[in-house]
Amino acid sequence: MRALLQEMARKARAKLPLLAKGNRDGALLAMARLLEDRWEEVREANRLDLLEAEGAGLSRAKLDRLALREKDLSALTEGLRQIAALPDPLGRIEGLTKRPNGLRVGRMRVPLGLIGFVYEARPGATVEAVAVALKAGNAMLLRGGKEAFRSNQALVALWHEALREAGLPEEAVGLVPTTDREAILEMCRLELLDLLIPRGGEELIRLVQQEARVPVLAHAKGVNHLYVDQKADLSMALRLALNGKTQRPAVCNALEAVLVHEKVAEAFLPRLEAAMREKGVELRACPRALPLLREAVPAQEDEWDREYLDLILRVKVVSGLEEALDHIARFGSRHTEAICTEDPQAAWRFLEEVDASLVLWNASTRFNDGFQLGLGAEIGISTSKLHAYGPMGPLELTTCKWVALGEGQERA
Repeated sequence: MRALLQEMARKARAKLPLLAKGNRDGALLAMARLLEDRWEEVREANRLDLLEAEGAGLSRAKLDRLALREKDLSALTEGLRQIAALPDPLGRIEGLTKRPNGLRVGRMRVPLGLIGFVYEARPGATVEAVAVALKAGNAMLLRGGKEAFRSNQALVALWHEALREAGLPEEAVGLVPTTDREAILEMCRLELLDLLIPRGGEELIRLVQQEARVPVLAHAKGVNHLYVDQKADLSMALRLALNGKTQRPAVCNALEAVLVHEKVAEAFLPRLEAAMREKGVELRACPRALPLLREAVPAQEDEWDREYLDLILRVKVVSGLEEALDHIARFGSRHTEAICTEDPQAAWRFLEEVDASLVLWNASTRFNDGFQLGLGAEIGISTSKLHAYGPMGPLELTTCKWVALGEGQERA
């Protein structure tokens, strides 16, 4: 396995100059067309993956991420076309200034290089992650989850066709041809990678961070909160809570906890419970919230930092903004946090003080997504800050090198 990965990595690295100079947008547009023309082939491969996964007892959350639905086609193809329409991030010289000796210096955007991508049962990421990386001139080495192996093979085959159509080397996108878990460890040790990005559950991300010998850009679990302020529009707050929790509970930007100001708790919590009950959501509440709810169960002290990825929602009554901020600082995961309020002063304090990759005022946590934020797609959501924070689009997969434009200057 080690020799195979090294050979794939060497071939991909050798083609990086061709990628940077080539018709990358053409490859993205070709992939969008191929997906539309050959979607049924992809769906058939995905159907076989789903059947096997169901038989193996895969969790509901993972089955949701594994499934490719008819609506996913339009989202993926629109994302590809949006990315193609973005400005080319490469070659620009930023901050060009003239030194006293006449030397002009600036920083040029360049690709990161060869990116290793280790991910679980999420075949849509095989389209999105590769598209983002290619736009920025990077090559990709993919190790997808075993549950999505057929789906990933079908999608990577389409990527190879799209690259050939655009006159680009198909070695730029490689899929590790095994589901052996040892391949993850070998990728962690593959020093030919410029960056390794894990995308999946907490166990996978922790494993990669512990074992990697190359830089890692990762996201933590999504322990995301909605704070309902005393000056919140309660109807809006209810809609935001429902959207955040029930639209897709198995994704990392889903809502996991609602913090409610004590002055509106009596009015808001019964409405929240009734609406969540209709959607099959179980409420787990703090001691102050329990008397205001009919069917909630007590929240255990050790679950306030838990990511359920399921129809379970924590509820806590807080004394005000200060306690909400303290709770988020203690239990949040720096992923996504939201406030619902009509008080601009409270909102701006929340926006400024909360440490998360996306902080929202009067909007659902479900917006922490590269497509929704105008990137076309994302390769992942970084919560580690170096060198990106939040959804990572093409610009986040570049770096800057210094360039100097001279006229024969010599250092005295």
